Amino acid sequence: MVKAGIIGSTGYVGEELVRILLQHPEVELSCVTSQSYIGKHFEQVYENFRGVCALECQEEDIEALADKVDVIFIALPHGIASKKINSDILNKVKIIDIGADFRLKDKNTYESWYETDHHNEDLLNHAVYGLCEWKREQIKKTNLLANPGCYTTCSILSLAPLLKEDILKEDSIIIDAKSGVSGAGRSLSLGVHFNECNESIKAYKLASHRHIPEIEQELSDVSGKSIKITFTPHLVPMNRGILVTAYGTLKNNTNYDDIYSIYEKYYGNEYFIRLTKKNVFPETRWVKGSNYCDIGFAIDERTNRIIIVGALDNLVKGAAGQAVQNMNLMFGLEETMGLKNIPIFPV
Repeated sequence: MVKAGIIGSTGYVGEELVRILLQHPEVELSCVTSQSYIGKHFEQVYENFRGVCALECQEEDIEALADKVDVIFIALPHGIASKKINSDILNKVKIIDIGADFRLKDKNTYESWYETDHHNEDLLNHAVYGLCEWKREQIKKTNLLANPGCYTTCSILSLAPLLKEDILKEDSIIIDAKSGVSGAGRSLSLGVHFNECNESIKAYKLASHRHIPEIEQELSDVSGKSIKITFTPHLVPMNRGILVTAYGTLKNNTNYDDIYSIYEKYYGNEYFIRLTKKNVFPETRWVKGSNYCDIGFAIDERTNRIIIVGALDNLVKGAAGQAVQNMNLMFGLEETMGLKNIPIFPV
């Protein structure tokens, strides 16, 4: 059994991790920590765990925890993990950071976009970016895993095969993305109060969202070229879900079957990526509660542009589920283990 600990267990992502790990046949969840609920049992924080998880929320001590478990999931805001992780800890335990501290390879880029210091530059190139479908072999060998963001996972998975095959004009990519309110986390904020966001939709952080350099970094890595994107996120009054609509100009006249064969080449054997049928496009309701990412597309022959639609659950494939998928690879387990939940509908 893999012994696991979670730092930051009482946020939405942490709660989702607890839910998945408790049902994982090869994992023993040994410790959960929380800054706000020290001494409370997890089932007191989340009533849906009543009679299921009575673990007491501990005060965080990563050095002590590293001596007790095989893997630590860090579900904390950016700027914290880089202070806590060092080589001594990594010699004892595998780390899966669900925050942003080890996703970007350049310290200056990180500090510019996140407006905070990075405290362990030496580990940036040591960390592996945990997009399982594209970095599987590297993930198997690492002890420091940078779990991708939710917008980025959906955006990269939707676009990567086409850029890999060099059929899109690199300067033409526009990503319109929409997220459920849980993506903002559990902390109180005026912008996500019911009266503030219900019956409304808004764009935010135009030309400045922190996932932009992450998407550009990974798409550039896949394509071998410098990729710059236009990315606009929107907040939608729903609990869960990411919907990405991405646009790009095709370099040549390419038909639907040719494009579909490209997606089949890269994703035909991927359990968690589902390609929709022609004229059927992904919807967030068909992936909620699951680790699936659905992808569909259409070609606008009039403009020679392609429109790609991707959908996933931001708390599962966009965070906790992908983290467990990465854990499975890191410990040589079946990649899908503990993650085969069928999407929940209606919810």
